[in-house]
Amino acid sequence: MKTTIYHNPACGTSRNTLAIIEASGETPHVIEYLKTPPSRERLVELISMMAITPRELLRRKGTPFEELNLDDPALSDDQLIDAMIAHPILINRPIVVTEKGARLCRPSERVLDLLANPVTTFTKEDGEVVHLKGSHP
Repeated sequence: MKTTIYHNPACGTSRNTLAIIEASGETPHVIEYLKTPPSRERLVELISMMAITPRELLRRKGTPFEELNLDDPALSDDQLIDAMIAHPILINRPIVVTEKGARLCRPSERVLDLLANPVTTFTKEDGEVVHLKGSHP
């Protein structure tokens, strides 16, 4: 199974996650989900694979979250999924899928557990250095 990343190149966390994957020796299948949004069926599958709720996948910042009143607790999971399908920017990113599972990789180092041969140290765009658990002195 090839590693897949649902990516937004305008997002620093997404860029860092992609860079960690590539630094770990993998060439992932990159899906720019704003250009090629997942189908409703695939989005439901991803949410299930990540073992989170649709509400946990919603992105607030820089989205129509407030205008759509998506913080209303009365909204059903189906309604939240419908909103993400109608407005893909509401889907938080990056989502990474590997043979080890699927995860919303915020922060970007959450991807390390999903990789077959993760790098032990990585420097993010902002200069922050992350270490694989147990790999730093």
